[in-house]
Amino acid sequence: MISTAWLKARETHWRRLEELLDRTSASGFKALTRQELQELGLLYRQIASDLAALREHPGSTHFAAYLNQLLARAHHTIYSAERQGPAEFLGFWSETFPRIFRQHLAHVAVAVALFLGSAAVGAALTYRDPDFKTRILGPAMVETIERRQMWTHSIVAIKPVASSAIMTNNLSVALLAFAMGITLGLGTLYMIVVNGLMLGVIGEACAASGMSLQLWSFVAPHGALELPAIVIASAAGLRLAHGLLFPGLLPRREAVGRAGGDAIKLVLGCVPMLVIAGVIEAFVSPTDLSVTMKFAMSAALFSLLLAYLFAPRSREPEIRN
Repeated sequence: MISTAWLKARETHWRRLEELLDRTSASGFKALTRQELQELGLLYRQIASDLAALREHPGSTHFAAYLNQLLARAHHTIYSAERQGPAEFLGFWSETFPRIFRQHLAHVAVAVALFLGSAAVGAALTYRDPDFKTRILGPAMVETIERRQMWTHSIVAIKPVASSAIMTNNLSVALLAFAMGITLGLGTLYMIVVNGLMLGVIGEACAASGMSLQLWSFVAPHGALELPAIVIASAAGLRLAHGLLFPGLLPRREAVGRAGGDAIKLVLGCVPMLVIAGVIEAFVSPTDLSVTMKFAMSAALFSLLLAYLFAPRSREPEIRN
């Protein structure tokens, strides 16, 4: 059992690390002397050992939670100051983004549930009230669907321009979904629900006109990357909102800083996915490529994405959020 004397002796070091972190947060590393910078690194390693010892004793849960937060804060402070070179840049795509994604699966799961739930509601409302689709999609698009015509002919005519416009639009949606997390998540939730509802309405409207195969064979190739990217960007907004609403044992400013750092990494990881999806949507999705090939391409891309996000690479950090 951890003794009171041991806790009292070690608490002095914990408070010292907290003091150094407070000064660094306020004025940066320039606020510390060379000796204090060395002390910061030493305290970080020593207190990591303290945390390991406390985790062995169920009665020390409160102290372990405090140290876990303190070390997470120290980890963020120390490693956010590293210079980023080519190796670090490549490391972000190969290691950091998949790891951050896995660490925030709860936020991703919430975004997925809201998106799919909204899509189901949109489809149900359209099935029950056919006029609902007109209020959501507008009469022009509804008329196009009822004529059993796809609305993508303009993409085929100007593929490079369309590809650029699609990328710009998708990146704007992803960035907005993330940034709206600052509204305590309300803006992010709105965007998830609206996009899901729209997909459900379009899906049911096309089904009613016998166009399901046309619609989903168009969506499938690029949607395998585009839809997950939008969901992950929305999860980034939820992560930011979580830091605002639930700072835990951290000062709110520190909690928001850490949440924002995680959220930005999630959004950055979505950029290549959206760029590739934009190219596919312009050059592949609206073409006469066989339906089988389009669905096979979608399955292959989605499988590769899952392998990339979930395949283990290196040992996960001990410090948790």
